This record gives sequence, C-alpha cells and structure tokens, in this order.
Amino acid sequence: MADDKVRLGGMALANGVLVHGPTSWACAIRTEGGELEVAAGRKRVLGGPFAAPLLRGPARLLEALAIVPEVKRALPEARLPLEGARVLVSTVVSATALQVVRRTRLTAAAKELLAGLLTFAPAVLSLREEGVAAYHGAEHIAIGGYERGEAGTREHERCGTHLVGPLLLTATVGNVLAARVPPRLRPVARAAAAAGAVAASTELFAWMSRNQGHPLARALARPGYAFQQRVATAEPTAEQLDVAEAALRACLELEQAAA
Repeated sequence: MADDKVRLGGMALANGVLVHGPTSWACAIRTEGGELEVAAGRKRVLGGPFAAPLLRGPARLLEALAIVPEVKRALPEARLPLEGARVLVSTVVSATALQVVRRTRLTAAAKELLAGLLTFAPAVLSLREEGVAAYHGAEHIAIGGYERGEAGTREHERCGTHLVGPLLLTATVGNVLAARVPPRLRPVARAAAAAGAVAASTELFAWMSRNQGHPLARALARPGYAFQQRVATAEPTAEQLDVAEAALRACLELEQAAA
C-alpha cells in the first residue's frame, strides 16, 4: 500500500458495506426499495493511542466494534451479519454442543480444539447469510482497488479471516493451560486465556501484514485466502459494488478533511 493511502478496514453487512479509517467511518446500504443510503461519522473510540504490543490489537478490535451501534442509529435498516435467524439458531446449538464436548473423555487439547471450532461456527455461518458474502467481496474489491490503484480482487491480505487460524491455535493452547488450574480459579483462567489469545493472534496478524513476502507469513496467510475464495466472499453485482464504493468515498472524505 502506498504511503499516502489511508489505512482502511471494513465489514460486510447483509445489505451493505461499512468502511472505517483511523478516525472516521462510513456505511452504505441498499434499502429494500432499492435506494442507496449512506451515513458517516467520526469514531468515538480510538484504539490508536494503545501502541504497546499485546494491547494494540484488542484496542483496535474494540474500536471497530464500537462503530456498530453508531451505524445502527444512523442507518436503522442496516442488517448486521449476525442478525440472521440461522446464525441465532447456530449460536444456541453451538453453545449446547460446547457443553457436551467439555464433558467427553477426549484429551484436553482435542476438547479445546473442538470447542474453538464450535465457537467460530456462528461467525462462519453469518458469512453465508443472504448478501453478506457478495458484499464482503465488494468490500475487498473497493478497498483493495483504492489501496493498489488498480482493479481490486475478492481476496484481501488484511481480512479478518486470516485471524481464524492464529486465534484458534492460541485459544486452544490457552484453554488447555486454563483447564489445569483449580476449578474455583478456572473461570478467571479461561477469561485470561481468551484475552491472551486475542492479543497474541492480532500481533501475529499484524506481523503477517508487515511481512507479506516472508515464507512463514505466506504460509500462515494461505488458509485465510482459501477461506475467502471458497466461503467468505462471492462475486458482487454492479449494484453491490456501487454500495461499497459509496461507503469508501464517504469515509475518505472525512479522513481527508481531518488530515
């Protein structure tokens, strides 16, 4: 990415795209009536000041999540991927299956690996909700095209799908260790393991982004790219691309005004 380009992130909705930069966000949706609606604003929570390793990743994740309520207030018709009925059912089923897995006689590592997969299941299913995969592809094409100055593709090196592998690995290790502490301390240990997994995996993700030519970084990114191609994205329509471009333009306008 060129030095003069604003570093952007994004999120696909079931009916639109959210784009956010260092200080601002913008969301564009296609209403049920076919109209394009756009809202934008300044971020109220900024994770940038937290520059210390193991803190900056979770801080930026909280920064991104803090935008969601603002989007819903500005665009009530915006449909988040986790709002789908299938996702809600999957969440209940995954939570029930998780309790069953923890009571089995599997090894601690096998239990925690299965638990991690079950935890991710609702998020993965949300990507297959109607419209989400196509808008995810549109998000990548718009942001990637801006960053590279040429036609973008459905795959992007900073997509959150690259976090799945590192997060699953670090969470499994952390929860195996947490399972060894006395039962009365186990809830605290599991919470600490979850926080540590997020911190460690985001640091690894950041290293991968900075060292894309490194053989290890390429190997770690390969599953994420495959997941994007086969599951997480779909080819968007021209109208869906227009939505993503509208969100991109609105976000860049605010970022450039703040520069």
